[in-house]
Amino acid sequence: MQIIKDNQITNDAWEYVPDDAELGDGDMTISLSRLQQEGKEILNRTGKLGVRIVPSDSIEEIADFLPDLALVDLYFSEPNDGRLFSHAWLLRNRHHYTDEIRATGHFLPDQVFYLSRVGVNSFCPESADYLSATLAGLKDFSVNYQPSVN
Repeated sequence: MQIIKDNQITNDAWEYVPDDAELGDGDMTISLSRLQQEGKEILNRTGKLGVRIVPSDSIEEIADFLPDLALVDLYFSEPNDGRLFSHAWLLRNRHHYTDEIRATGHFLPDQVFYLSRVGVNSFCPESADYLSATLAGLKDFSVNYQPSVN
């Protein structure tokens, strides 16, 4: 599967593992509830670990795990919920998270410029057909009136 990372289309090695599936090796993201239930023991597996955050989750709940997470996946269940924009901003500014923050799910190409301004640096649109439009959305504006995290 291909994604956009750091303004380029690239291949993705990450896999989301549902709560009822067994973890294998490789780079995997899991839900916040699974991260909380399995705690630090889950960090002993082979491969990088990431967490999937939904709008109703709190960033404060993953704060202690952030040094061990290589990816925070912001899952948009619908495009009109702006809480994930705030989550990205909090990760970069309050928690000084420097690794990958990825938008996945049902975000719109029109939102990617603003998502990048709050700290999202990779995008996995719901369909590969949207890759070009998503990449183009990162260049929607050439002048910025307010500060950002990037």
